[in-house]
Amino acid sequence: MSTQWQYPVVPAPHFDVPGEQAVQRAQAFADSMTLRRTVRDFSRRPVPPDVIDHAIRAAATAPSGANLQPWRFVVVTDPERKRRLREAAEQEEREFYERRASQEWLEALAPLGTDWRKPFLEDAPAVIIVFEVHKGPETPRPYYVKESVGIAVGFLLAGLHQAGLATLTHTPSPMRFLNEVCDRPQEERAYVVIPVGYPADDAMVPDITRKPIDEVIVRL
Repeated sequence: MSTQWQYPVVPAPHFDVPGEQAVQRAQAFADSMTLRRTVRDFSRRPVPPDVIDHAIRAAATAPSGANLQPWRFVVVTDPERKRRLREAAEQEEREFYERRASQEWLEALAPLGTDWRKPFLEDAPAVIIVFEVHKGPETPRPYYVKESVGIAVGFLLAGLHQAGLATLTHTPSPMRFLNEVCDRPQEERAYVVIPVGYPADDAMVPDITRKPIDEVIVRL
C-alpha cells in the first residue's frame, strides 16, 4: 500500500452485498426518491426531534475537502425565531421579485407559482438552516466548501425523505441576515434554508416530470 496516512487507519468496510440484492436496494432507493417533491404547504404536526437528529447525523457523514467537514446545521423550532426568519426572508424576497430578478428568471419561476411570500418558514414545525463554515478564530480554512456542503445537503434531504418528511430548499438572496437570526458568527455563511415537516392535508404540488435516465446518463 503506497498511501502514506497521517490518520490512524482501520480496514475499509466491505458490505459484500450480492449483485442481485445490490440492484434491488438501488432500485428501491431510487423508486422511493422519485416520490420526493418540494412542498410549500406544511401541517403544524410536530416532527420527532430524533428524526431530524438522525438525518443530520447521516448528512454529517458526507465526504468533504481534507475531511474538514465545513458545515453547521441550525435547527429552528422556536415560533418567535421562525417569525423573525420569515419577516427577514420576505423582505429580501420582495426585493428579489420586484427589483433584482431578471425577466428571464421570473419567467422560469412562473410555472411553479412562487412569489415573495414565504409562510412555510413559520408553518413548518422545524426549519434547518445549513451554514458553510469558513476560516475563523476557532475554525481552519476549509477546501471545496460548496461542493462539500452541497453533498451533505443531498444526504440530508434523502434522509428526511426516507423518514417520511416533506422538505423545501429555500435560498433567499442575500442570506447574511440569517447570521443575525440564528446567532451565528461571521465565518459561517448560510447555504440553504430547509423547512421540514409533514404536508398539509390539502397540500398540492405542481405536476412536474423528471428527465428520462437516458437523457442524464452518459456511458463511455
